Amino acid sequence: MSATQAALNELLPLAGDTFDKNKVTPGILGFIVFAALALGVWGLMKSMSRHMGRVDFQEAPDPAAAAPSADRAP
Repeated sequence: MSATQAALNELLPLAGDTFDKNKVTPGILGFIVFAALALGVWGLMKSMSRHMGRVDFQEAPDPAAAAPSADRAP
């Protein structure tokens, strides 16, 4: 059994007295998970923006246009 499952088995009986089966909300745990995901996405977007700013892309010239054609041979 993992540590998370053990913790849930210990904490769920404590919520039995205040748990209303007709009203289910995400609660503080849902908020914490959502906030952590939002911070992770924000950090990834900031990192991606920084990395994209460092990219120095120059398109390679077309080899067919650069090579002399055989039709123009003297």
